[in-house]
Amino acid sequence: MEAKGLSINKVFLSGGDIQYILPYFQREYAWEKTHWQTLLNDVIDIYETSSQTASEHFMGALVVIDDGTRSGTMSAFTLVDGQQRLITISLFLCALSNCIDSNSGLHRKIRKFLVNPDENKDLYYKIVPTEKYDDRQAYFSILRGQPVEDHCKSRIIEAYNYFMSQVSIKLQSQNIDEGKLFECIVQSMQIVFIELDRNEQPYKIFESLNAKGKPLTQPDLVRNYIAMRLPLDLQEQVFNKYWAKIEDILQDRRKTARIGELTAFLRHYLSHIAGVLPNKNHVYARFRDRMETEYSTLDQFIGEIKNLYRFADYYDKLLRPENESDKQIREQLIRLNILEISSTYPFLMYLYDSYANEKISRGEFVDTLKILENYMIRRFLANEPTNYLNKMFPALRREISERHILQSVKAALLNKNYPSDNRLRQRLLSNEIYDGRRQKRVIFVLETLNRYLSKETGGHTVLDGDATIEHIMPQTLNDLWKQQIGDSWETVHKDYLNTIGNLTIMTQGWNSSLSNSEFYEKKSKLAQNALLLNKEYFSQDIVRWDIDAICERTEFLTDLILVVWPALGEQPEPDSVTGTKPISLTILGDSYDVKTWQEVVMQTAETISELVGAEDFESLVSKFDRDFKRECLDDKAYKRMSNGWCLRVWRSAKDTVRFCKKLVTSVDGLSEKDWKVEYE
Repeated sequence: MEAKGLSINKVFLSGGDIQYILPYFQREYAWEKTHWQTLLNDVIDIYETSSQTASEHFMGALVVIDDGTRSGTMSAFTLVDGQQRLITISLFLCALSNCIDSNSGLHRKIRKFLVNPDENKDLYYKIVPTEKYDDRQAYFSILRGQPVEDHCKSRIIEAYNYFMSQVSIKLQSQNIDEGKLFECIVQSMQIVFIELDRNEQPYKIFESLNAKGKPLTQPDLVRNYIAMRLPLDLQEQVFNKYWAKIEDILQDRRKTARIGELTAFLRHYLSHIAGVLPNKNHVYARFRDRMETEYSTLDQFIGEIKNLYRFADYYDKLLRPENESDKQIREQLIRLNILEISSTYPFLMYLYDSYANEKISRGEFVDTLKILENYMIRRFLANEPTNYLNKMFPALRREISERHILQSVKAALLNKNYPSDNRLRQRLLSNEIYDGRRQKRVIFVLETLNRYLSKETGGHTVLDGDATIEHIMPQTLNDLWKQQIGDSWETVHKDYLNTIGNLTIMTQGWNSSLSNSEFYEKKSKLAQNALLLNKEYFSQDIVRWDIDAICERTEFLTDLILVVWPALGEQPEPDSVTGTKPISLTILGDSYDVKTWQEVVMQTAETISELVGAEDFESLVSKFDRDFKRECLDDKAYKRMSNGWCLRVWRSAKDTVRFCKKLVTSVDGLSEKDWKVEYE
């Protein structure tokens, strides 16, 4: 490697014949207005503060590989890094040349920094951008003074227009000398010129060079790494056949789950392979590490890029189900997308690949998607935490048998904090399932229930506009509503407003017309609504809408939910919980997040203590002579409870379960069914 400091003047050989070609792996021109402003301000600052001796201003690095000569004398380089600042400088110079007399010597001098004398299109331009996002077409058109096509997507156009506007203003209104401005650009702006040998693994140097520009994205780094691992004679073939198509399918400018599509795909692909979801900022590092350790030969390396292309197609269909040609698969993917199931993508890519390779049938694929819908819907309605899924789904494939796909998926998910019928009933009575972020999912549930009610009719009613959520007990209570609900109206409104029993769907027009109407008016209109979900239920004799009415409708909707999304099976009780980690504890319908078995035993004891009271708890303790004591002293096996008793918390997982069940069943009226722990 050779590194040296050069002015822009030297970078372009003082206007001599030279060409910088951006390789296939380079990203598109990505600088934005903040970067253009910084460069312009730096140049103007140099102009205003420099004396006869020009100041030097470091603006980053150019990393190049010498590609020999063209046409005998022209020096040619592959531009590995630095295209953003080099293209921007040339656009700045082009704008300056177009703001002055085209017959002047300065104009001709500037043009020598932009183009070579040879009119041959392959050799004419000193910089040859990539064709990505029409960058090359836009850049060439600007340098030739030709109009750019309307459909052009390149940011190069915006950059050039910015410099044309700003340079024109400064030359006219600030009495700036164009000759001195030119000298400031080409003499004062300094570049560290790094020339690499192809055998020096240039991607390792590239990783650390972000300089003063727009930071490289994870896909940028992956793209460059792939190129640097490929021989020059294979770069174009591999990029055009695989990587360019991946970037076309999954564009990082579009976002999914708040990160770029391509970044998200690479992240989920790696988790599909490794069983662990990498940090979004470490995607490149994990990709590089995998390629370095797993694919030592060129054929293996190219084979993995081919795999990426195949999986990118699956991922595109997960994001955009309309691209799936099979109607049943498409419809099921659309349903899953409403549930915002990006955490399942690593597992779904595995399923897609199994289906594409005929390891599972089309019917098995569709039915497995329905099982996933069941799992996600029941967890949503039970208000289960979602962060657990990011760890669970990447590793799920290890528990799956493709020969028995449906049975193995059901069995695996039943052990992944799957809400039982009883837990779902308890949770739905009090869970607030509606807020702005959940609206689509609540509408999806209610629309599906309405469709089920119509299943024997040969069709089903639909709204004649977009569905909205209607609160039967309104979000703002007037005096009539407060009177109907009763003295505890504040508590009822707070606790039951957004529960499923108080929610229905209708068009915005109907929603607005109901507003805060008294219940009998709402009931009358709902009974006339075409949706069976509204019509059949509110045609009944319901006198008032209070806590009892809301809970009764919750029970009605829950019955439907358990038919539409029935339990995947009985949750097995394993012989041993040794080696597991608890995640949720449920006692008498109340759930607690737990992380350790010590938290399980402590929370169980605290709940029982509150339930029975101090006197009865002391009597209860007498049945557990080694588990409770008055003083802990320095015994770390015990922990003090809020009632003053010391509880033995150092236990195996198996002993914790046995003790907690015994403690619960020691209370009159309670059974083992009143206590349950979920674990992974």
